[in-house]
Amino acid sequence: MTEAKDYTIAAVDRAILVLEALAARPNQGLTELAKSLGMTKSLIFRILFTLEERGFVSRDAERSEYALGYRIGVLGECLGKDGGLLFAARPVMDWLRDVTSENVNLVIRDGSESYVLATRPGRHSMRLFAQAGRFGPLHAGGSSQLLLAYAEPAVIEEVLAKPLETFTPYTITDPEKLSQTLERIRASGYNIVANDLDEGAFSVAAPITAADGTVTASISVAGAVMRLDEERRAANLEAALEAGRRISDKLAVGGLLKVD
Repeated sequence: MTEAKDYTIAAVDRAILVLEALAARPNQGLTELAKSLGMTKSLIFRILFTLEERGFVSRDAERSEYALGYRIGVLGECLGKDGGLLFAARPVMDWLRDVTSENVNLVIRDGSESYVLATRPGRHSMRLFAQAGRFGPLHAGGSSQLLLAYAEPAVIEEVLAKPLETFTPYTITDPEKLSQTLERIRASGYNIVANDLDEGAFSVAAPITAADGTVTASISVAGAVMRLDEERRAANLEAALEAGRRISDKLAVGGLLKVD
């Protein structure tokens, strides 16, 4: 058999790792980035210098810390209709945040992890919300579990075969119980969790389907458990499901492909 060729460009790959690290946690210094990414400080410096020159990274001269630059936002705006899911979801996310006053998260699956594509902060003084660009586990969190429930069998098997990390006393760490949870999600078509990923927080998640009918993303309402009484639970679920339908309808009309 012919061995598969690796066309990866190492320098580009390292630059992307740096951008992803800054997206997950802004305002990091050279030492911190080098340690977390397993690269030398001199290499990190050259990557950051190049990215800063092109506007993809900004530097706080006083604190010697780095964050994403304005060019990242420009690229996001350039996505436009070609951005597919993001373009369809933006106004619906605004609507969902306005009707619930809670945080709204748009999440996709990236391999065996979840990925926060976009967020809208809630209107409460005490706000809990994921950060765009952040990866997370698939076995914990409203949207993450929902995406795992609708993933290919091979992905589900991979997650169930690994040790399930504990985040709070309520995190599901038993594979059999997680498998039952996934069955329940597929049967109901939504997911509601509390305290499993962040103690004191809830998530009400609904699916988003692509033009081919595949569940390609999840939209969720999230906030403090203290606000999740029965009335708000029902209202948040109804709103999240409606938001999921609206985005799915947009994707179907546009004939847009699923997000891999």
